[in-house]
Amino acid sequence: MAAESVNDPILEIEELVMAFGGLTALMNINLRVPRGKIKAVIGPNGAGKTTLFNIITGVFPPTEGLIRFNGQTISDRKPHQIAELGISRTFQTVELFNNMTVLENVMTGRHLRIRSPFFGCGLALPSLRRQEKSLQEEAMALLDFIGLAAKSEIMADALPLGERKILEIGRALATEPQLVCLDEPAAGLNETETETAAHLIQAIRQKGITVLLVEHDMKMIMDISDEITVLNYGEKIAEGTPKEIQRNPLVIEAYLGQGGGFEIG
Repeated sequence: MAAESVNDPILEIEELVMAFGGLTALMNINLRVPRGKIKAVIGPNGAGKTTLFNIITGVFPPTEGLIRFNGQTISDRKPHQIAELGISRTFQTVELFNNMTVLENVMTGRHLRIRSPFFGCGLALPSLRRQEKSLQEEAMALLDFIGLAAKSEIMADALPLGERKILEIGRALATEPQLVCLDEPAAGLNETETETAAHLIQAIRQKGITVLLVEHDMKMIMDISDEITVLNYGEKIAEGTPKEIQRNPLVIEAYLGQGGGFEIG
């Protein structure tokens, strides 16, 4: 297979439909995520953003439509298969192993890239011990990247919300993704914590990892996104650069219809 061009989209979604019984959550969604960029998906509550993430990552199979990652169809893949291909994610509600340390949480993500024989795991062979040591060193390097190395031995549930969200991003990065899907990484955070999250997301892009981002914080979205897609009632109503989205009358109407919260400029 030929190497992927930087000009090729890393993720393509065509005519995606997701129906739950008589409710259609997504209707005929077409989306291209450019490689090495930050692509945001925004929209009022109930627009279908998290449902879209769940379909991309294999939680739900789509009712109709195709999803391609690096040109390969993944619409019929299971979540662990999609993760192995190079897509990771975080969740609206932080999902950590609270009975593990910060370091151990990141190490769980690294285990996806370990290929150890079953019997070797049971016998704790020297080769496995060496591999575990290497895994720990790699996890510590990742904690340094996300700014939590000094808290490696702290239990995950002892961290404040902002650092718990950062840790979940770190665990997602530990799987060595090409594409990371971040579901509301700034939800519930104060201004300082939001800035920290925004800087980390930009640093992730600088490492060559593509970011697909769902977020309600419009200032953050407009500051760091390269492209934005807007959903409303399960349909795509707009797409473009941050400046184009800020001027789009359909987007303004969608947000004002939800009681405001969309700032222009």
